[in-house]
This record gives sequence, C-alpha cells and structure tokens, in this order.
Amino acid sequence: MKVKVIPVLEDNYMYLVIEEHTREAVAVDVAVPKRLLEIVGREGVSLTTPLAPLRQFGAIHVRCLLTPGHTSGHMSYFLWEEDCPDPPAVFSGDALSVGGCGLRLESTAQQMYQSLVETLGTLPPETKVFCGHEHTLGNLEFAQKVEPGNDHVRAKLSWAKKRDEDDMPTVPSTLGEELLYNPFLRVAEEPVCKFTGKAAPAEVLEALCRERASFERAAEPLQPQARALLALQWGP
Repeated sequence: MKVKVIPVLEDNYMYLVIEEHTREAVAVDVAVPKRLLEIVGREGVSLTTPLAPLRQFGAIHVRCLLTPGHTSGHMSYFLWEEDCPDPPAVFSGDALSVGGCGLRLESTAQQMYQSLVETLGTLPPETKVFCGHEHTLGNLEFAQKVEPGNDHVRAKLSWAKKRDEDDMPTVPSTLGEELLYNPFLRVAEEPVCKFTGKAAPAEVLEALCRERASFERAAEPLQPQARALLALQWGP
C-alpha cells in the first residue's frame, strides 16, 4: 500500500492510496479534483470506487469508522493490506490530527471522546495517521501549554518547526506517537486533568476544546480593521 500525500489550498491534504500490485487507487479528502487527476495520470493508476461503500480493493481492506465530533456524520477510514509487513493506516479527516483534533461543531463531548479515545485511540499503535489539515505547529504549541513538562511534546514541536521551515508535510504520524503528546488522546493523564481542573474524560475533553479556542484566538494576528480600532482606542 502506497500513500501519496497531496497538499492543496491553504492547509488541506488529499491522499491517493495505491494498491501497488493491481495499480488500483482510491482518493481520500478530495478538495481539488483537477490536482488529484494530475497525480493519478502521473502515477499511472486507475481510480476505483470511493472509500465509503468500499470494503476491499486488491489486497487492501477498508473499515469505515463513524467518528462524530467535528460533524455528526464524520467518517474515518482504517486500511490494512493482507500478508504485508507495512503498518496499517487511518485517514482521520477532521477527527484526529497531528497533536490535536478537529473543532467540535455538531456532536457532544461524550461522542467526541468516544470517537477519539475509544475508536481511533484503540487502533494498533503502529497505525499511520493521515489527517485532513496541516495544523501541527499550532496543535503542538497548545499541547506544550497543556503539558509543559512533556518531553515528547517538546521533541515533536522542534521537529515540526524544522519541517515547516523546509515547507514539508508533517503527516503521517503514528497512533503510538499521538498517545505520547496529543492532549486530546491523553484525557485520563494526570497533567492534562490538572490543566483542565476536570476528572471525567469527556469533561476533560470539553475543557480542552474551550481552552484551545481561547489559545487560538489569542494567537491570531489582528486584522487591519481591528488594529485601526485599537489605535483609535489606545492611541495618543
């Protein structure tokens, strides 16, 4: 199983999953079809049925996972290949990302907890995680605020900064890595509970979502209109 990572738009990822023996391929998170078709032509593969109804193509098996959180019907896809030493892969879209997760828009905190921790978090630790967006730096900066003493966060953030400087993707990670530094998968860990002031895992997750929203608002640069307003309010 070969996965082509295709960065598009401002921070999106599309993926082309190729069965290398049959040269069949499926596309995941198609945001720019024209760009995808360019890659398909370059790779010399034939696109097959979309992932959602698919159960197998060639030797690659597909399991569809309902992972509500960002949206109520959000799906992730777990793929593995028969008789192959390569690790499985999960395409987690807006559910799980490197060092973080998607915004909770349509589901309860309990549903999001079940999606992240009980569904995605229990996949094999060697599973490669291919998410829908490049939000790694911001995610890890927030993770460092949550767990300032976590050496795994510190090391991953340093690595991600270097990837960003080189204009290189930070995907994939592995699930085993995510369990070491992603606070949204670490809701039962004492430092994360202490940061949120909560104990029940779903409540910890809900508090993390609120704290992250505040963190992101504080990190956003002011728009020109807002800067002008501040100049009027605080200027000489």
